[in-house]
Amino acid sequence: MATNPERRLLNVLMASPRGFCAGVDRAIQIVERAIGKYGAPVYIRHEIVHNRHVVDRLRAMGAVFVEELDECPADRPVVFSAHGVPKSVPAEARERNMLFLDATCPLVSKVHVEAERHHAAGCEIVLIGHAGHPEVLGTMGQLPAGAVTLVETVEDARRFQPRDPARIAYVTQTTLSVDDTADIVAALRARFPQISQPHKEDICYATTNRQEAVKELAAESDLVLVVGSSNSSNSVRLVEVALRAGASQARLIDDASGIDWSWFDGVSTVGLTAGASAPEALVDGVIAALNDRFDVSMREGDAPREDVVFKLPRVLAD
Repeated sequence: MATNPERRLLNVLMASPRGFCAGVDRAIQIVERAIGKYGAPVYIRHEIVHNRHVVDRLRAMGAVFVEELDECPADRPVVFSAHGVPKSVPAEARERNMLFLDATCPLVSKVHVEAERHHAAGCEIVLIGHAGHPEVLGTMGQLPAGAVTLVETVEDARRFQPRDPARIAYVTQTTLSVDDTADIVAALRARFPQISQPHKEDICYATTNRQEAVKELAAESDLVLVVGSSNSSNSVRLVEVALRAGASQARLIDDASGIDWSWFDGVSTVGLTAGASAPEALVDGVIAALNDRFDVSMREGDAPREDVVFKLPRVLAD
């Protein structure tokens, strides 16, 4: 593409993979198909995924977002978000004879099963995660009160005092920083060498892949833009990873309207990615905004494509 001498060149490095993961795609499809099958309104307990644009689009289709089940009428379907819910939530839905659909990501459900298995074996559970995040609340809610201890930092790991050091196990939130989590696990292992670990890494493939993709472009980038909402854990982690990997700046934006053009002073190379709950259309919007101001030269990452697909609930699969 010919350059415009009146506009300076901007190199844009596109992270690959980026954007939607299989769990997010499945959760959104569950809401869309529920609305198609049962009509509006369909109630959603908590945001189905943490992205403002996704939530607004589904709301326009007839989704009603609530925080607790008692806000839902018993005669309308309710969907549980991709982050998972405590066991008490489906139990309450059954008591009220509600039609409910569980959009919990299968990789989050895997963590729930692990925690239950270790608890049944007599272990005290350490959950590495962020306090207040709905995934953490859902995982802790799989077991009786007091059975799970939340550890957020290396310092927490060093202060943790188990009831029996020989009978502990850890699980993790699926959307954490891979590197930060490794540091916390190392601190736990240094104190408790026999601590039981997940059979397979709990941090999900999409979180890991997106962080690795950002690491690859961060050192070359004066600025990294991460498309995603501020309440999206995996999107926030991408900003942190980019800064740690060498980017001079890293910014989280909901969409192109969130760009502050002063960020581009002295910038010649921009890295661009999106969190696992951010639609690719938002990335396209950022590219269009960059093209409006600069002569853009784009380079796409060459990471292998993700081909993970999760099945829909049987009631919606037809």
